[in-house]
Amino acid sequence: MLVMAAILLTQLGASLAKQLFSDVGPGGTVFLRLAFGAVILSALSRPRLRGHGRRGALLIVVFGLTFAGMNGAFYASIDRIPLGVAVTIEFIGPLAVGLLGSRRPLDLVWVALAAAGILLLGDGIGEGTDLWGVALALLAGVFWGAYILLTGRVGRRFDDGAGLALALIVAAVAVAPLGLAQGGLDLLDPSVLAIGLVVAVVSSALPYSFELEALRRLRAATFGVLMSLEPATAALVGALVLGEALRTSEWLAVVMVVLASAGAARGARVIAVHE
Repeated sequence: MLVMAAILLTQLGASLAKQLFSDVGPGGTVFLRLAFGAVILSALSRPRLRGHGRRGALLIVVFGLTFAGMNGAFYASIDRIPLGVAVTIEFIGPLAVGLLGSRRPLDLVWVALAAAGILLLGDGIGEGTDLWGVALALLAGVFWGAYILLTGRVGRRFDDGAGLALALIVAAVAVAPLGLAQGGLDLLDPSVLAIGLVVAVVSSALPYSFELEALRRLRAATFGVLMSLEPATAALVGALVLGEALRTSEWLAVVMVVLASAGAARGARVIAVHE
C-alpha cells in the first residue's frame, strides 16, 4: 500500500506540475518543486552545512546536480510528450541499473523485452512524436540511473534525510537561472506558489517517506517489482487527469517495459527509490 501510494502520488504530482507549464514553464516549475522540497526537508532534518569533508561535499554536489538534471530533463520532456510515454522511456535508467545488479541468463530476455517496448514507442517517431521530448526522457533516465547509484553512497555517509536535503539545496540553486528566466515575476503569483508547494509535497516529501518506510517492511526485490508499475500508473494518470490518450501500440509498449522491469528487479541487487 505504501509503495502504490508513493507511485500514485508521484505521478499525480507530475500531472499537477504540468499544468503550471503555461504560467512558469518547465524550468520555473522544477525550480519551485526543488526549492520547496529543499525547505521542507531542511526543516525536518536540519542538516549541517559544514563538517562533511571534501569528499562528502563533492558527493553532495554531484548528487544535487544529478537531482537537478533528472527533474529538469523529465519536466522538459513531459512538456513535449505524454506523461506515460515519458515515464516509460525514462524507466530505462533504473532498468539498466537493475540489470547491472544481476548476472542471470534470463536477463537477456528482459533486455530484449524492454528494447522491443521502447522501439514500439518509437514506431510513431516522425509522425507527430516530438524527438526532443523523447531525447529528454532518455536523458532523464540516464540521470535516474545515476541517482540510484549515488543514493546508497549518500545514505551511508549522511544521517536520516540530511544528504537529500543538502542535495536539494544544490539542485535548486543549479536550476534557479533557468527557472527564473522561464518563470519571471509569475513565480511570485500566490496561486503559482501554492501549486508549487503542493507539487513539492506530493511529488517529493510524501512519496520519499512512504518508500523509505516500505523498504523497512519489504524485500528489495519485492519493492523493485512494485516500482516497475510506475510507467503504467503514469500512463493511467496522464489519460485520466491530463487527457493524454495513448494508442494501443503505446499501451502495449508500456506493458512490455513494466514486465521487463519487474523481471529484472526480481534478480537485482541494486534497488533505490525515485525522488
